Amino acid sequence: LAIIWFVSVHGMLKLYYGLNEEGKTVDQAESMDPCDINGPHFDPEVYLNKLRRECSLGELMDQESCMVKQIRSLDSDMQTLVYENYNKFISATDTIRKMKNDFKKMEDEMDCLSTNMASITDFSARISGTLQDQHAQITKLSGVHTLLRKLQFLFELPARLNKCLELQAYAQAVSSHRRARCVLQQYRHMPSFRGIQDDCHAIMDKLAQELRQKFRDGGSSAKDLSECVELLLQLDEPAEELCDKFLSHAQSRLEADLLGLEAETDILEFIDRGCNEFVSSLCLVIASYQELFVNRPQEGELASKNIPQMAIGKLHAFVDALATRYFSLVERRIQEEKSVGDNSLLVRALDRFHRRLQAVAKLLPGSAVPSQGTEIVVRAARERIKQYLAALQSFYLNSLTDVRQALAAPRLGGSSAGELLSTLSASILNQIKSVLASVHLFTAKDITFSNKPYFKGEFCSHGVRESLVVNFIKFVCQSSRQFCESAGDRGGSTPPALLLLLSRLCLDYETSSITYILTLTDEQFLVQHHSPVTAVTALCGEAREAAQKLLNHYVKVQGLIISQMLRKSVETRDWVNTIEPRNVRAVMKRVVEDTTSIDVQVGLLYEEGVRKAHSSDSSKRTFSVYSSSRQQTRYAPSYTPSAPMDTNLLSNIHKLFSERVEIFSPVEFNKVSVLTGIIKISLKTFLECVRLRTFGRYGLQQIQVDCHYLQMYLWRFVSDENLVHFLLDEIVGSTAHRCLDPAPMEQSVIEVICERG
Repeated sequence: LAIIWFVSVHGMLKLYYGLNEEGKTVDQAESMDPCDINGPHFDPEVYLNKLRRECSLGELMDQESCMVKQIRSLDSDMQTLVYENYNKFISATDTIRKMKNDFKKMEDEMDCLSTNMASITDFSARISGTLQDQHAQITKLSGVHTLLRKLQFLFELPARLNKCLELQAYAQAVSSHRRARCVLQQYRHMPSFRGIQDDCHAIMDKLAQELRQKFRDGGSSAKDLSECVELLLQLDEPAEELCDKFLSHAQSRLEADLLGLEAETDILEFIDRGCNEFVSSLCLVIASYQELFVNRPQEGELASKNIPQMAIGKLHAFVDALATRYFSLVERRIQEEKSVGDNSLLVRALDRFHRRLQAVAKLLPGSAVPSQGTEIVVRAARERIKQYLAALQSFYLNSLTDVRQALAAPRLGGSSAGELLSTLSASILNQIKSVLASVHLFTAKDITFSNKPYFKGEFCSHGVRESLVVNFIKFVCQSSRQFCESAGDRGGSTPPALLLLLSRLCLDYETSSITYILTLTDEQFLVQHHSPVTAVTALCGEAREAAQKLLNHYVKVQGLIISQMLRKSVETRDWVNTIEPRNVRAVMKRVVEDTTSIDVQVGLLYEEGVRKAHSSDSSKRTFSVYSSSRQQTRYAPSYTPSAPMDTNLLSNIHKLFSERVEIFSPVEFNKVSVLTGIIKISLKTFLECVRLRTFGRYGLQQIQVDCHYLQMYLWRFVSDENLVHFLLDEIVGSTAHRCLDPAPMEQSVIEVICERG
């Protein structure tokens, strides 16, 4: 029963929606199976017999349950379909009823309109028939009326022109005359028209004379001047003469604006007034001139004279002459802006100046005024770079003066060399950053000329990087080297500590500061190195060269200071008649004190350095009388003259096979190397002074005591103690060679004297 009911419902739905075998698509193959419940040839009896044969009782029950569910689902779908279609049927019924009413009303209106159109057509046909005979007459009368109105205008024209002349309505008079001029010219052979033409010519000559006088006086404004020129051109006045007069009057007005600019003192107000008065007036003159003479349509004789080309040439010459005077005022005012404290006013002024000149470029293509203005902006930026460079150089020199004063007059608790170096480096770097921040205003995004290719690349690369930063770094190196070149043999007036500090400053620049400053500049200004620029390695090499030269000169100066003390102590003493030594001379103590002070001074700025291993008896080293002997010796009581000669020969032979001591060798950047260089110069000077003197017995003994005292302290400052031993041996040996009675002092006595001293 369920199957039968399902099949009947399925058939009813197909019948309702109009689905039959003809409605199927071609690719849907019809099923001929009588057991296909969805097929058109389905047979319930065959299907039931098949199920009973093939399925068990449980499967039959399951099949029944499945069909019951499908039946209920179909029943629900049918109810939903009925409800939905019912609402649609109601809506369709209402729509059809409404359309019937609307169509009926529309049919009534169309019938009424058709009746009215028929009536109008009939009435129009009757009017056309009535007026058909009078149409030609009406057309003729209309033409006569138009001709009479023209004739009336011509007969009244002289009176009209006189009235306009009395009221100074020059434009209206010229317009009226131009309207009638062609007709009067065409019918001038008729006496009446010839009289009217003569009267009009006389009146217009008088009007042209008044316009010329008004134009000659200059008018009350630029607008009145342009109006006079326009009317005179309409009256066929010579255009070339009017061009000259127009430009002459405009020049007098613009020159008055230029004279007013000279009273301004503030750079921003100067540029604003120049742009708002002179440049604006110039643009107005250009626009008026082009409208009057260049863009004006030329007819007849004027066209053959090529008036626009002539007018353009005069306009370019006029604009260039006035712009040259204006630009000279602008450049002179920019050069007066020497203060580098605040750069914003100058940048804003240049930006406004550049913006307003672009209007001239649009009004007068091909003019050199915009490019000349751009060159002024570029030159102003370059000049500003030079001013900032001079300010940086002045700041650096003033900072050096402060450091020099601090070194020359130290106070209790004052700054050390290391603190002075840190302060100097930080102040220079901060000043560079401040200058870069001020210069960066030229490349701000809201500045019109900052993004122009002719400005930004050249300004950032060549201007800021090369002309400002690189030149300042070179100036630091060059000015530092000048302390070496200008100083005399004694160091001049330059404190040696300043030489040492500057050498460390240049060395720091070589190791880190130059790279940091140039990287900072490249990042801030996005420098694109299109043109050749100074490499970082070249600047670092120059800084290192300056540091080396300063350090070498520092060693030389300090060595010469100590050498001067030793030289005076040798030259001012009578070494032949001196008394037996009982103490170390004060100058030797001063030498040790100064060397210790230099060691502390250098240690504040440079690292220790590398020393060779010291022997265990370095402070107890003894000196022989002859440099060829390295052990303690004594003179025999009986001294023979041949002994010194033989010993001198042995000493010279020993020097041939010993390592040569380079006194003025380059100094390394460490404390040990610096002290070694100073001590070498000092002891070499001591040796040369000894070789020029003659000594007695006690003079030799005093030199022994002094050298032993120096050896006790100086060996700890040098990289190789053997160098000190060698030079001191040379001094004692040379003294013995120059001694008249070479009787050396006992070593134990020397040690007692030195320890007591």
